[in-house]
Amino acid sequence: MLFLLAGAVTAAAQAGGGAASANGTGRQLTPKFYDVLHDIPDDPVADVRTNRSWEYGPFLSWGSGVGDRSNYKFFWGGFEVAKVLTPVVHAGIFSGQFEFGGNIMPLWQAYTPAPHEQAYTCETPTGQFYTCLLPFGGGTFRGVSLTPVIFRWNFLTRSRHIQPWFQAAGGLIYTTHEYPPNVMSNNNPNNGPIIDGSTCVWNFSPQGGIGVHYFLKSKRSIDLGVNAVHISSASLGDHNPGVNASIQVQAGYTFWK
Repeated sequence: MLFLLAGAVTAAAQAGGGAASANGTGRQLTPKFYDVLHDIPDDPVADVRTNRSWEYGPFLSWGSGVGDRSNYKFFWGGFEVAKVLTPVVHAGIFSGQFEFGGNIMPLWQAYTPAPHEQAYTCETPTGQFYTCLLPFGGGTFRGVSLTPVIFRWNFLTRSRHIQPWFQAAGGLIYTTHEYPPNVMSNNNPNNGPIIDGSTCVWNFSPQGGIGVHYFLKSKRSIDLGVNAVHISSASLGDHNPGVNASIQVQAGYTFWK
């Protein structure tokens, strides 16, 4: 009996020592629970995906027109808010989650060539054509923009720090002068041919693009995106030359909640 009792005490002491060396507390943990405590990876992307988080933060955007508007430049700045709405939808390489958001840009500037004279073919009252120089508007245009509809798709990824996305959006722009510039209007025949060159202070901005969130740490990310933006008044003004396409590069900093 004494021999058996001594063996039991020795075995218990050895078991207690093993548990203490495993976690440093003297408490016995099963191997499975010990692994859970020590092997959880830092995964900000998965946290956002699981919690369907809100995102908000400032951004700046700069870009250039393309084609016949390649000499137009842009600089915008604002604040964006969005919310992940759905669980993960599995669709092969397109698996991901739907996010809805919007932004406001109190800083909206477009840089166009300075006002100048441009050659046109004009017509006299008797029907004769001749070449005339007409004043053409230009310079820096300022305004504000609101994008109340942003549909974004966040792709499912195994990365712990990179969340890619693509989006489609629509916005409204107000400028303090009619944009884009055009031939200056003239309603006085004493100043030359009658010209209606007016555009509009209101324009729409349908757009689409791609980008990534790069998570620096939990609930904080740097955001980079590229958007193709069309600017048009939808003929709200007398003329609608528009900006058929521009490429905008956007950078921002996002807080997640």
